[in-house]
Amino acid sequence: MSEPTLELACALIERRSLTPEDAGCQELLIARLEKLGFAIERLRFGSVDNLWARRNQTAPLVCFAGHTDVVPTGPVDKWTSDPFTADIRDGLLFGRGAADMKTSLAAFVTAIEAFVEAHPDHPGSIALLLTSDEEGRAVDGTARVVERLKAKGERIDYCIVGEPTCATMLGDTVKNGRRGSLSGELIIKGVQGHIAYPHLARNPIHLAAPAISELAATCWDAGNEYFPPTTWQISNIHGGTGATNVIPGELTILFNFRFSTAVTVEALQGRVHEILDRHRLEYDLEWELSGKPYLTPRGRLVDAALAAIQAATGITAELSTSGGTSDGRFIADICPEVLEFGPVNATIHKLNEHIALADIAPLKAIYQGLLTSLLVQPAPER
Repeated sequence: MSEPTLELACALIERRSLTPEDAGCQELLIARLEKLGFAIERLRFGSVDNLWARRNQTAPLVCFAGHTDVVPTGPVDKWTSDPFTADIRDGLLFGRGAADMKTSLAAFVTAIEAFVEAHPDHPGSIALLLTSDEEGRAVDGTARVVERLKAKGERIDYCIVGEPTCATMLGDTVKNGRRGSLSGELIIKGVQGHIAYPHLARNPIHLAAPAISELAATCWDAGNEYFPPTTWQISNIHGGTGATNVIPGELTILFNFRFSTAVTVEALQGRVHEILDRHRLEYDLEWELSGKPYLTPRGRLVDAALAAIQAATGITAELSTSGGTSDGRFIADICPEVLEFGPVNATIHKLNEHIALADIAPLKAIYQGLLTSLLVQPAPER
């Protein structure tokens, strides 16, 4: 192994950083960043290790963001090699985190090293924001770091999150936004009773059915240029005691919105309550917002990313807002331009997770190209 990014990725994979454990990954990266003159802030909240590292104090600030934690391996005997031993074979690098997202972290650091060597007195600043709490509860990680930065008045101008975004080949997809996620726990109240005497009871399942039908059929918005229409889905529904002769007294429904920038949280909540109230239901409803949507339209960062990908791979990337949530939803609170770009995501969270060796050098080149474009080259006229 003579490729620095590959060597660093292997070293990271071999640290058992099962969420929320960092297992020394951040210290490995800190040792390299300190040599480049980065000021290091180790931020531990609860059981979560976080890192804010910054080189220089001038604008613009380009930030690379990601996570050192990984999901559980599943049955180890189903892997073809130890998931925490970086295994290279058949042109692939195997290991938990190979794609999500330890190779991206390695490429961040080696791209920064190469950029600083080429431009030791570069204008602007570079930062690295890392957490060990992305794959888990995501409470004491990036969200807490962003709160701290916001309280200090720090602003990020451009942020690249190293999530695996590509579908079939490196360079085919850039995520320039993500949908928001809004969940609800709805309890419809009825009156429990013997099923042979329905006139003495009120069946909450029957009462809720028309409202459920209307909620499922409602068009919440039409989406926009970047987002599909908002969706509402029931994820769990339960009522009853398990007996066949008892009318339940309550019905519990868990549901979730995946919503775009075309609608607000308050509008979604208001319409749900309006439908439930119009059907004269007695209910309790608890809401949980796990992430607002964010969007980075075409501009300096997106254009720089598309150009860097084209230069390194020859591919014209597509912009996408598909998929679940990411830590970009937190960073967007202090950064006007956030995008996600990383390896092919076909094997993430799966057995035998891997990345193609041929993708590692271009990934580093893309991140280095972004730094060059955003910090050294003049902004193009629009």
